[in-house]
Amino acid sequence: MDGNVLPSKLLSVLSKATDVIRSHGFIQVYTHYDADGLSSAGIIANMLLRAEKEFQITTFKTLNPENLDIILNCESDCVLIADLGASYIKELDSSDKEIIVLDHHTVRDDAERILYANPHLYGIDGMVGACGATMSFLLSITMDENNWDLVQIAFGGIVGDKQHLNGLSGFNTYLLDEGVRRGLINVTQGSMIPSGQLRESLYSSTDPYIRGITGDRENVLQMLKDADIPEESDFITLTEDERRRLSSMIAVRLTQQDVTSEVMKELMKTRYFLKDWSMDAESFAELMDACGRMLFQGLGVSLCLKDRDALVKAIELRDEYNHEILNSTLELDKKGLVQRDNIQYFDSSESGYSGVLAGIAMRYFADPNKPTIAMNSSENKVKVSSRATNSLLDKGLDLSTALYESCKAVGGEGGGHRIASGGSFEHGKEEEFIDSLDRIIGGQLSSSK
Repeated sequence: MDGNVLPSKLLSVLSKATDVIRSHGFIQVYTHYDADGLSSAGIIANMLLRAEKEFQITTFKTLNPENLDIILNCESDCVLIADLGASYIKELDSSDKEIIVLDHHTVRDDAERILYANPHLYGIDGMVGACGATMSFLLSITMDENNWDLVQIAFGGIVGDKQHLNGLSGFNTYLLDEGVRRGLINVTQGSMIPSGQLRESLYSSTDPYIRGITGDRENVLQMLKDADIPEESDFITLTEDERRRLSSMIAVRLTQQDVTSEVMKELMKTRYFLKDWSMDAESFAELMDACGRMLFQGLGVSLCLKDRDALVKAIELRDEYNHEILNSTLELDKKGLVQRDNIQYFDSSESGYSGVLAGIAMRYFADPNKPTIAMNSSENKVKVSSRATNSLLDKGLDLSTALYESCKAVGGEGGGHRIASGGSFEHGKEEEFIDSLDRIIGGQLSSSK
């Protein structure tokens, strides 16, 4: 750990956390179920195995009062929570358990008794400068410097949470600099072209989502022919001229569908190649996200433990997941979103992929001047996911506050990041929630005018 780079207060919390872990034979771990949460779980699993500790990992789709009760009433005296917890610090503080929270979502309260490490507490924006996997990795190298190889898993969380889109910042920069210096990560030039075999990757691509190309095999082959690229080509094998030609054609298509310059710039994101996994961080994050979203979270953790059978199964799962996301995206683009004065929303009950679809819509075919909201009514409560853009943040939008207040207004709970947040509330409150959210966001956006 570098005391010249990381805040002394953070180093103190992490050091105390390792002392707590060393004093227990069994640790109960709770994480989120997405790419960042599973990357966090994978880092922690490696760390605890190497420290010869027994543990159990449980993942949640969200941390709500019901799941909070599970944590507070678990049998373990030592609890480690990653990529979750920021909204319930007071409740966790009241427990007599030894609890460690490694989160990066908007801070509601600071801890008085438990050990709480959140980048926001040290002047780092947890939306872009550190994710759950970042904080889990920092704990792991505090435990043992030999855990630096786990920085590759951390990049699954960083990229999974899209903290790389406008260049790395905050604690993530430290991870990159050291990862490159140690030969664990190789930085490669960005491109609009999706990774993998182009005939398949262009067909199934939803980032970028290219109208007329995504989901249309005939048009994919025609685009490759027009770019004078063999249809069996892989992104890795392309020459510089081929990359330039295909990137230019993708850019023209996206411009024609009114994709913003902000998104176009983000598509040129730098790629990070992970030595031990022989793939870039984006591909790794896709595998982890598929494991989580398809409810095979244990498979994602096994992948982080370098289980080769898990890798084969995760690739199969990713292909199935991408197919489902592709079909849901095509259907949403065809159907469109419901427009209100300050927000746009859609029902994601059938697909269940609320946050993923909201993000794709926000970037590629929804109104860029309004945040996008997805509502899933298929479970015991209505689940909400929201996505925005940096341009909307510059105009005063804060989805974390908006979701917190609008969900609270209908007896629910919500929160997250300014650019991406979620929440839940009881059935029958949908219209009241939408009215409240539209009013709150309208107030945020008008305050900057």
